[in-house]
Amino acid sequence: MAEILLDSDVIISWLRGKDRYTTIVPELLDRGNTLIWTPVSIAEIFAGARKSEENLIKNLFLLFETISISPEMGIKAGRYLNLYGKSHGMELGDALIAATASINRFPLWTLNKKHYPMRELDFFSP
Repeated sequence: MAEILLDSDVIISWLRGKDRYTTIVPELLDRGNTLIWTPVSIAEIFAGARKSEENLIKNLFLLFETISISPEMGIKAGRYLNLYGKSHGMELGDALIAATASINRFPLWTLNKKHYPMRELDFFSP
């Protein structure tokens, strides 16, 4: 059993019924893994949601653990932006997710590793 931090792109792929993710996410939950999301992912998902999808998305609070963003994560995210903002086009949301993964030592499950150039991150691969 593991704790896995989900990037927004994984959650969106699952919600949209992408074949691979429709089976992997439930399997991970069935095996007792803890799937975690941040307020950043919550905001990104609600920003793109259709009115008809809101109840489905609200049910994710029953499946996923929510982790709050701390001042320490904010500081680390700011450092990431300073290091990678210009060179890699890193945005605040990705910096906060990366800082959350790094500080908590969560493997990050993302579909776009190039958004996360930090060497100290561990990535989850199903």
